[in-house]
Amino acid sequence: MSHFLAAGAEAAPGIWSQASQLGLALLLSAVIGMEREMRQKSAGLRTHTLVGVGAALFMLISKYGFTDVLEPGRVVLDPSRVAAQIVTGIGFLGAGLIFVRRDSVRGLTTAAGIWLTAAVGAAAGARLPILATLATGAYLLVALALPPVTRRLPRSATAISVIRVRYPGGRDILRQVLGVATGHGFAVDQMSTEEMDSGLLQAGQASGPGTVEVVLHVYGKGSVNDLATQLSELPGVHAVMADDVNTRAD
Repeated sequence: MSHFLAAGAEAAPGIWSQASQLGLALLLSAVIGMEREMRQKSAGLRTHTLVGVGAALFMLISKYGFTDVLEPGRVVLDPSRVAAQIVTGIGFLGAGLIFVRRDSVRGLTTAAGIWLTAAVGAAAGARLPILATLATGAYLLVALALPPVTRRLPRSATAISVIRVRYPGGRDILRQVLGVATGHGFAVDQMSTEEMDSGLLQAGQASGPGTVEVVLHVYGKGSVNDLATQLSELPGVHAVMADDVNTRAD
């Protein structure tokens, strides 16, 4: 069946009906954005709300914004073209939220949330309120109910996690770090050390000359976060940062 709509095939709703569709997109997008805002993510309430409302507005413009130029049998309208362009365009916005820092990737869930919010807004603008509402509910289910489930899944014993430990140079702390790691059932896949500038440490943790950061690539069935806690309690350790692939959340 053709998706092209000839002039007069679907009567344009009144302005208040269109406003209600835009309002639904505003409400549902704000619900998704509120969850991201509460988790203090890079794209929060305002970003998600604007994306959803913008997508809905594009759909409304596509469906009802050209009725004055349509001619029966000559000029036709295809609203699906704008929907396809929303999917493509929102991909660039989502890509801007994903960044790589050393060995970790952040922002994937936020980018997916932006993508879904655009779909919710488009559905609201296309007069599909039930689908828009169900999609919002599905997002909340995934974002709020699934993280506890993922934490209970069997942990990978071969996935590589990264731990960074900072301590003053010239002290025999590396031997203790390796001892604690192996004592918790982890194997070290790679290890590297680097001299750190004092300004790179967190505020209030002056490093002085000779501060060292050791980067450990470890794997095992234990909790990397628990290992990081034990390492932070070693005398002389300034800071410990862990990236546990089994519990990563963005």
